[in-house]
Amino acid sequence: MEVADYIGYADTEGDKFASAAEQGDLDVDVPACEGWDMRALVRHLGLIHLWAAAHLAFPGDDRLDAKDIPAMAHYWPELGSSWPEDEDLVSWYRQTKENLVDVLKSTPADHECFTFLPAPTPLTMWSRRQASEIAVHRFDAEQARGISSGFEPEFATDMLDELLSGFAPRPKFEDGQVESDQVLHVHADDVDEHWYLTIGPDGIKSTRDGGEADLTITATASQLYLLMWNRTDDSTATLTGDAGVMDLWRETSRVRWSGGE
Repeated sequence: MEVADYIGYADTEGDKFASAAEQGDLDVDVPACEGWDMRALVRHLGLIHLWAAAHLAFPGDDRLDAKDIPAMAHYWPELGSSWPEDEDLVSWYRQTKENLVDVLKSTPADHECFTFLPAPTPLTMWSRRQASEIAVHRFDAEQARGISSGFEPEFATDMLDELLSGFAPRPKFEDGQVESDQVLHVHADDVDEHWYLTIGPDGIKSTRDGGEADLTITATASQLYLLMWNRTDDSTATLTGDAGVMDLWRETSRVRWSGGE
């Protein structure tokens, strides 16, 4: 998709997230995010918006530390100095989302700044990353409220590709964590897109072409996007081959926020 598409999705997915967040008590547990309630999820996503926008707006700081909200006060004094009270929390989130969208829209296409995933330009990476970050947490918030969620095929395919082609190859495994190569074939049957992930001792290698696989997972792009982000279980897809490879994926491919990338 184009950068403008990513920004549009970041905007609309953020609105859906806020709508779900404000539909009840902030103390409600968020099943997809162990140990978090809605309050923690809203804070987390708003903080990430401030962090991402700061990388674009203040490119001289190569990598910003954002373990807690006061770290953002230097960049966004009105939004990043302290956590708002519960009654103002969703309104604060909407402001962080609007600030992010404004920064994305005003950033030149050739802008240079810190990135951590492959993309044609830094603006593409940050726009895409925020669109996916908001989308998956929109699902989390709606699930916590008992609202059925899903994604359009084109958007889900692009976001799934970011995970499988971008995030998956990044981590290096500890010695002995994976003993031998296992090939996982991910097939989005509604758009006929394929990914082949070789999970081995040195990490994960991702390609769009392949042959035989130890496990093939088939479902729609939307279902796979949620499954591969560990938001749903295997019942949402058809598994052909060694189901243990999916367990290996879950053990080796969790993405956790640590105040950096």
